[in-house]
Amino acid sequence: MFPADDWWHADVSGLPVHPRSADWLSHMSTDRDLHPDFGSSYGDGPDYGIPITVVTSSHPRVRVHFDYAEESDRVRYPLGRDTRIEGGRASNGDRHAIVVDRTACRLYETYATRRTGGGWRAGSGAVWDLRSSDLRPDGWTSADAAGLPILPGLLRWSEVRDDTIDHAIRFTTDVTSRRHLWPARHDAGSQDSLAYPPMGARFRLRASFDASGLGVEAQRVVAAMQTYGLVLADNGSPWFFQGERNAHWPEQLIADLKTIPASAFVAVDTSSLQVAPDSGAVR
Repeated sequence: MFPADDWWHADVSGLPVHPRSADWLSHMSTDRDLHPDFGSSYGDGPDYGIPITVVTSSHPRVRVHFDYAEESDRVRYPLGRDTRIEGGRASNGDRHAIVVDRTACRLYETYATRRTGGGWRAGSGAVWDLRSSDLRPDGWTSADAAGLPILPGLLRWSEVRDDTIDHAIRFTTDVTSRRHLWPARHDAGSQDSLAYPPMGARFRLRASFDASGLGVEAQRVVAAMQTYGLVLADNGSPWFFQGERNAHWPEQLIADLKTIPASAFVAVDTSSLQVAPDSGAVR
């Protein structure tokens, strides 16, 4: 899932607090707790979240018509009857489709994905080589407002179960600025003020947060939030963080994660990690 020295895998536990951390957090509804946007809580089905479809290179490719074609990767995508869409095909939500070609180690992601009489359509689409840290052109969206891939930021049940979480976690907030920070490539905010958080901002759970009262699995997620942090990747409900759709998410884990206060986070300055502006590789 991208090289070991990619930004998604960077340990940010020792990085300095961002100079605008207090300003950003003052506009991010920190009077609430985090909300795991997956599991058995509510939503599109008893086990909601963003589904992942895995295929091989022999899977048929189809043409996709994009609403934002000028910022989409216009190649053929491995979509078909087996493609799982967020919320289901009748959903009126984001309808993300995440497809991994495990043979070629490539990631295909689409937003507002739907099948019509005229074929496949989506709001936008992006493709990544999972062995490379190359970024999209600056200014281009992806299936996410930040122009980043969604998959590496999803919390997955297998990595929580096996205690192998090694990446930052994707999350949303409702009001953002019209700017983005490396390695994000795009923004969709409504505010010109720099006091509002930009896409790509990374937030770390304070090391002093006491998780001793939580279950073992929740403690693993807490440790990941203290080591790798959260990444602001889209506009949405404040402090909703995303995971895969998987019927095995334990209800107690979901309940424990709902007790983590947003006020326990700070924004960190990741600029010192940058090797090159068009690469997600880090020092």
